[in-house]
Amino acid sequence: MDDSVDRAILAEISRDGRATLSQLSDAVGLSVSAVQSRLRRLETRGVITGYRALLDPEKVGTPLSAFIEITPLDPAQPDIAPEQLEHLDAIEACHSIAGDASYMLFVRVASPRALEELVRDIRLAASVNTRTTVVLQTYYEHRPIIPIAHD
Repeated sequence: MDDSVDRAILAEISRDGRATLSQLSDAVGLSVSAVQSRLRRLETRGVITGYRALLDPEKVGTPLSAFIEITPLDPAQPDIAPEQLEHLDAIEACHSIAGDASYMLFVRVASPRALEELVRDIRLAASVNTRTTVVLQTYYEHRPIIPIAHD
């Protein structure tokens, strides 16, 4: 992002994905039609990949979150764990990582029993060892992504 106006638009919608064109216009000092045109261009170029609602995990019945590191039982097995685990809806994110483990999963479930069942399902589906860290409290997440200028 080399354009300061595009960066400003992205910063604004990263903070508030429901900002109106009028609000964005006021924030960046362009007309509504110019902001709309820039948004369309950013969407077309794949810079903006979508818009989504953020839900309160406790209010939707998944108050328990955890990080689960996974490592293949057999290092020679094909590296297809993300595909093997994609069907498990409790997995919110799957990250390839450096270190002893191969992947870090972020999961949300209803209870400790549900977490135990999910860990079992992960082990069976992908033939992996797991190491689970339960989240006690989240101080912040879903922070805005603020685009930086490229020199």
